[in-house]
Amino acid sequence: MAAGDVHIFAQYLKNNADGTQTALWATDTIKMGIVTNTTVPAVTTADPRWGSGGTTNFSTNEVTPGGNYSAGGVSLTTPTSALSGADTNLQATSPISIAANASNPTGAYWGIFYDSTDTNKRCIGYIDLGGPLSLVSGLNININGSGSGTQILFQGAAA
Repeated sequence: MAAGDVHIFAQYLKNNADGTQTALWATDTIKMGIVTNTTVPAVTTADPRWGSGGTTNFSTNEVTPGGNYSAGGVSLTTPTSALSGADTNLQATSPISIAANASNPTGAYWGIFYDSTDTNKRCIGYIDLGGPLSLVSGLNININGSGSGTQILFQGAAA
């Protein structure tokens, strides 16, 4: 993987297919929690959660909150879903940002996207931050390479 690569968890797709996870992208609070490299995410990570209840609990590897990074991560702004031909797009407003602060965490490797409203805090996917990364000087993730507007974060195509 390379810095900036974004992947969706297979478990998230299965949960949607079998109805165990309700439509959430446009109605729930979607967050990006930042983690160390203690547990490396993969598309096939078993039942990923941000908390207990699943097989993999990414919150146990969260960077130490401080400065402008709060425990649990950053809320995405205006998450929406759209269907464009055969593509399902999960979108959010770009950029995802954390302002500079001398007390911001260091040792960041991955951003884990999860549903904060969901009781089970199921994870959706992840982004490679190219760590170890210090957030002291802040963080701006330009979704889909754009610094503004609604951008596609995850996309799936029917084939």
